[in-house]
Amino acid sequence: MMKTVGRWVSLFFVLLATWETALSVTRYSIPEEMERGSVVANLAADLGLDVSGLAQREVKLDIFHNNKYLDINKRTGELFIVEKMDRESLCNTKTMTCFLKLDLIIESPLRIFNIELGITDINDNAPHFRRDKIELDISESATPGERFSLPNAFDPDVGANTVKTYTLSESEHFTVDIHSGSDGTKYVDLVLMKALDREEMAVHNLILTAIDGGVPARSGTASIIVRVQDTNDNAPQFDQAVYSLNMSENSPAGTVVVKLNATDADEGPNADLTYSFTLYTSEKTQEMFSLNSKTGEIAVKGTIDYEDMKIFEMFLEAKDNGPVQLSGQCRVTVYVKDMNDNYPEITIKSLKNTVDENIPVGSVIALVGVSDRDTGDNGRVNLTMNKSLPFHLNQTSDYLYELLVSEPLDREIVPEYEIMLVVTDKGNPPLSDNETITVHLLDVNDNAPRFPQTFYTIPVMENNAPGALLSSLTAIDPDLHENQYLVYFIIEKEIVNTSMSMLFSINPENGNLYALKTFDYEIEKEFLFHIEARDSGVPPLSSNVTVHIIIMDQNDNTPLIVSPWRAHGSVVEEKIPRSTDKGTLIAKVIAIDSDSVHNSRITYQFLHNTDATLFSLDQYNGEIRTMRMFSYRDSRHQQLVVIAKDNGEPALSATVTIKLSTVETALKTYADMTEVPLGYDIFSDLNLYLVIGLGSVSFLLLITILVTIVLKCQKTKPSKAAPPCRNSVISERNSTIADSTLVSNDAYWYSLFLAETRKGKLVVRQPVPKGARYVVSSLPRSTGLTETSDSAASTLQYSK
Repeated sequence: MMKTVGRWVSLFFVLLATWETALSVTRYSIPEEMERGSVVANLAADLGLDVSGLAQREVKLDIFHNNKYLDINKRTGELFIVEKMDRESLCNTKTMTCFLKLDLIIESPLRIFNIELGITDINDNAPHFRRDKIELDISESATPGERFSLPNAFDPDVGANTVKTYTLSESEHFTVDIHSGSDGTKYVDLVLMKALDREEMAVHNLILTAIDGGVPARSGTASIIVRVQDTNDNAPQFDQAVYSLNMSENSPAGTVVVKLNATDADEGPNADLTYSFTLYTSEKTQEMFSLNSKTGEIAVKGTIDYEDMKIFEMFLEAKDNGPVQLSGQCRVTVYVKDMNDNYPEITIKSLKNTVDENIPVGSVIALVGVSDRDTGDNGRVNLTMNKSLPFHLNQTSDYLYELLVSEPLDREIVPEYEIMLVVTDKGNPPLSDNETITVHLLDVNDNAPRFPQTFYTIPVMENNAPGALLSSLTAIDPDLHENQYLVYFIIEKEIVNTSMSMLFSINPENGNLYALKTFDYEIEKEFLFHIEARDSGVPPLSSNVTVHIIIMDQNDNTPLIVSPWRAHGSVVEEKIPRSTDKGTLIAKVIAIDSDSVHNSRITYQFLHNTDATLFSLDQYNGEIRTMRMFSYRDSRHQQLVVIAKDNGEPALSATVTIKLSTVETALKTYADMTEVPLGYDIFSDLNLYLVIGLGSVSFLLLITILVTIVLKCQKTKPSKAAPPCRNSVISERNSTIADSTLVSNDAYWYSLFLAETRKGKLVVRQPVPKGARYVVSSLPRSTGLTETSDSAASTLQYSK
């Protein structure tokens, strides 16, 4: 509480001391713009302050507005200038002197001294205009004596140092008039002394000078630009009254033809010109050309065609935009130059789009017309074809051509033609056009069906199923539609009184060949016939192909043992002397097979041999020979079982059992024995079968002959003679085999036996001299069969 009271008491005494000091003010006066460091006054001396204690008493100078201009030297107590002072920036007054208030403050003990510093004005500022350039617009129609106010100059100095007068640069048209305001400010007016002519001088450049009253005097200037405003007192003028121009036709749109140049001595709106066509310019011309109303450019707007118009005339005027518009006129003549700008044209006057492929050479296909709108060489044209075709152009006049057939046509090679006709003019550069016409060829039946092969060999396995597909014989006909529709036939031919259509069938639509019966290689080995393919054209065309059917053998016949002969199911019994030498031929097994050569190859083997050391069997010829002489230990009875196996797949076989008995009596060897009459009935089972078979064949042959005779009598036309069939040859060969000379092979003996037995004859084998060949002779039937053999050869003869 005591501390607070003490603070209030101290503050009271400080304020009291300050008030007492403020009652006295120390005043000084200095001119503005004094140099830095200049001493204004010695405050310590003037205020009675001890210089030595100023630093310790914390003396400072406080200026109300800014303290950067003045400061106190604490060692000497002098007030000096820190920064130049400008009265005009420090004081806002019109008086010659302005006052700056300062406070000198001493902290310990606290004392405040009031100081006023008067700053007097000097002529340190020149007059200046707020705008350096003054622009005036004065009409050329202004009358002399008119006044125009000008902005006055400003001088921050006061009194005699401010603006005193104005002067104007030399001019015959203008002068200045100076007058003062109520506050003494000088004002100036620009006065017109002589009438203006913008066309003579459009701009007047003047200099206005303001001068103050200081010593020495200062001045400031401003530029006065007087622009003389135009009046519409001049009409537009073109640089040419008539323009003559040449231009090419087909110039692109936007091409500038000419840029008109009209001038007007006036300015502004009075010289702002607008270009336009006059009423004398035709609408056609205005459609072809455009006019820029501002720039005067005439440009191409439409298509300029020499063939339509060769000369264009345009009448134009230029009009200003003054209050009272003035105008000028000119004429533009444009001469159009012809160019090769029209393409030649092709016109098809007559055309046959479809023609028969056998159209005669020289026939007219079309009439073609050509034209060109250009003139001279640009309008002369020539018509050609773009590539070599079997056609020809024949010119009948300058602008008409015939399109002719120049070579025989064939639809099967080229079914249609794209004919491009090219027309070219003689301009520079030449222009051309083209037209394509299509000619379709109609089919004519001019191609016979054609088989891919001229001869077909078709293998058929015997025992085939009836109706089996053998092959597909397809012919090709390059014609179209009904000329291409083919029908297939088998050309009729009889083989052994059998019609070919009874053996084979062909699908008339697709040429599929079928077998109608099952074939047996042992009876029929091949067939040769023709197949015809015929189209449906008018007249129809046809071709044929030879078909060779080969019957392929299957191993379907079991070997038949014909020697040694025995009745069905019986055992062959033979007797041989016990003194038989080694290598003696005891028996010979002969088997035959009706299959083909491959399947009929017979090999022989023992299935059973009582004594394997006593007998040998040749696997190829079936000869059974002794391997040694008989001994007293050997059994008197020997049994041999021989199997004859063919070469088929799978193999078929037959067996024969031979019982041999040895006797002590001397007998002729098997090789020296003469065949004795066989003791069998002529009408045994085998002969009975042969007789029945022969009778059946004879009966069928008789029926076939009768049927053939009837068919021959019914035929109205003789059929074409077919080429000899191999089947016929084979049949004839088989029918005469009994009269042929045979090779030395025992298998043929059985064939001969069968053939001659059918004739009612009996075959006898008798020995012949060594080196002789088998000779077959026809003899009457005998009542018995004898067989002899030796190692060299034997002769077969028929005996009664």
